[in-house]
Amino acid sequence: MMASIRILVADDHGVVRRGVRALLESQTGWTICGEAATGAEAILKAKRLKPDLVVMDISMPELNGLEATRQIHEAMPTIPVLILSMHDSDQHVREMLEAGARGYVLKADLDLNLSVAIRTLLAGKKFFSPKVSEIVVEGFLTRGAQRRQQAPRTLTPRQREVVRLLAEGKMNKEIAAILGISRKTAETHRAQIMRKLEFHSLSELVLYAARENIVEI
Repeated sequence: MMASIRILVADDHGVVRRGVRALLESQTGWTICGEAATGAEAILKAKRLKPDLVVMDISMPELNGLEATRQIHEAMPTIPVLILSMHDSDQHVREMLEAGARGYVLKADLDLNLSVAIRTLLAGKKFFSPKVSEIVVEGFLTRGAQRRQQAPRTLTPRQREVVRLLAEGKMNKEIAAILGISRKTAETHRAQIMRKLEFHSLSELVLYAARENIVEI
């Protein structure tokens, strides 16, 4: 664990920001390096302050948390974004995963899960509130019911390795460097995997990797 953790909190409600600040600054070595009340402000402060982690609400003015998370992930992919929201729908969770978020905590579970979630993300893993996990898994199983009735699609060892790296948030360029292959080959592997598994989004691949024990979330 890093000696000092700097966290940016983005939420349009001041009372929530104050609550998050009080909770997190009670942890030794953790500080709130900045606060943002809009998605646009969150992006600007993330780029300027370069925090170790961003706590992001979904519903904010000017620019919502989904788009803010996407832009932060594209500009600074090494900074994990943790979603803190009152929304618990499968769609919201899948959209935030697709945007690059690495964790999702319900505001109702803030006291129990927030600190644990941050430690988990800083350790390079993903974290969902228990209720969110149930909702996402149920949605994944429902969408995959027809697929599971078909003949199993076996991935090659190399494809499983690519799936693991993708689920860990690695980009094509990083995968190529890790596996000692060209970026074009990495892109080809990704396309073949998505086609073989009949997936249309990265969030589906992440959930598949967790279900098949390829990666821990």
